[in-house]
Amino acid sequence: MKQYVIDELRPQDQEKIKTYLDEHFGPAELGDLYWIPLDRDLYDPKQASHTDCHPLFFAVQLQPAALAAELLVRTKNRVRADCIQYATDDQFRWLIRLVDAIFEHLGVMA
Repeated sequence: MKQYVIDELRPQDQEKIKTYLDEHFGPAELGDLYWIPLDRDLYDPKQASHTDCHPLFFAVQLQPAALAAELLVRTKNRVRADCIQYATDDQFRWLIRLVDAIFEHLGVMA
């Protein structure tokens, strides 16, 4: 699986990130997994046409010393669909900017 990983998080920073993710994206599922909805303006044509699969998400796992974001754009509605695919360049950049903005907002140095 392709991932975007930020490691060597300090315990106090991990707790700040957890609080932020809980407040903005709901409590983690399966203990440490968050679903971050992808901006609909960034759906490619295939993703946009799969309205039954909307919304689409990035899965982000917050571990004790790392944040790992899968680069697979997925849906919660189905296990398999043509719209489930690796992020486009624009989607990947959006994810990195989002994580960077969260870390900046929280004063987390990565």
